[in-house]
Amino acid sequence: MTQHILITGGTGFIGQRLCPELLKRGYRLTVYSRKSDDDVRALCGRVESLHDLADIPRLDAIDAVINLAGEGLANARWTDKRKRILRESRIDLTRSLVDALTQREQQPGVFVSGSAIGYYGSHGGEPVTEDAPVNDDFAHRLCADWEAEARRAEELGSRVCLSRTGVVLGPDGGMLDRLLLPFRLGLGGRLGDGQQYLSWVHRDDVVNALIWMLQTPDASGAYNVVSPHPVTNRAFTRTLGQVLHRPTPFPIPAFVLRTALGELSAMLLEGQRVMPARLQQAGFGFTHPNLEEALSSIID
Repeated sequence: MTQHILITGGTGFIGQRLCPELLKRGYRLTVYSRKSDDDVRALCGRVESLHDLADIPRLDAIDAVINLAGEGLANARWTDKRKRILRESRIDLTRSLVDALTQREQQPGVFVSGSAIGYYGSHGGEPVTEDAPVNDDFAHRLCADWEAEARRAEELGSRVCLSRTGVVLGPDGGMLDRLLLPFRLGLGGRLGDGQQYLSWVHRDDVVNALIWMLQTPDASGAYNVVSPHPVTNRAFTRTLGQVLHRPTPFPIPAFVLRTALGELSAMLLEGQRVMPARLQQAGFGFTHPNLEEALSSIID
């Protein structure tokens, strides 16, 4: 029997790659979105649409849920209004999603939810695994509260996996999309002193990790979804310049970022050296573990 997956965030940067891959593997998908049915199909493929979480109790059997909804963390300065949007799009939506599932007689066998490496807060150059201590800041509280709502699905009998995702690299979106124009113009450069770590991951590896969590019966809890080879911002800048065959002569001083971005600048200037310890221990294989190869696979 074809398995039915309910997906939130299916029209986002990761979801647009995940949905076609799941369809190719024979899954039936229902995507929750505020977009029109035609727009959802244009972005995700031959999927069904859901526009109101209150309709979840009326759906037929749901075998799994993949919860990826959430406004981009680095898309705008963290004003009080923006912080509310970030929390509502993750925490409130996940709470409503699990509440709707409680109204069903049959529960999904697995609930895979997005999270982020912001959960750990700043750790400088210290390697960070899933059992590392956390440093309390806005990003940590956002991720921790988001994960807490997702873990409520355990009370329904669902196996819960949390994808603590790093900086996702892929075509037509994400951080790389914003960097390509200035770098192609020869205007790229490191941020601050460039010694802060960037825990990156290729979008295809995120998709593969999510499917691995979905299909692995004994997988549960939090997983760092990052390349096993994080790099400093200086090394990332140099490698991107080499792949594009462009110089990178224009560093951006730390004070400029702090002035322009406020609290958000800490994500760019402090960095995290996060390791995918649990995925590696489980034998998960990364398709794009090396930065230069990953960038070359993305950039024409």
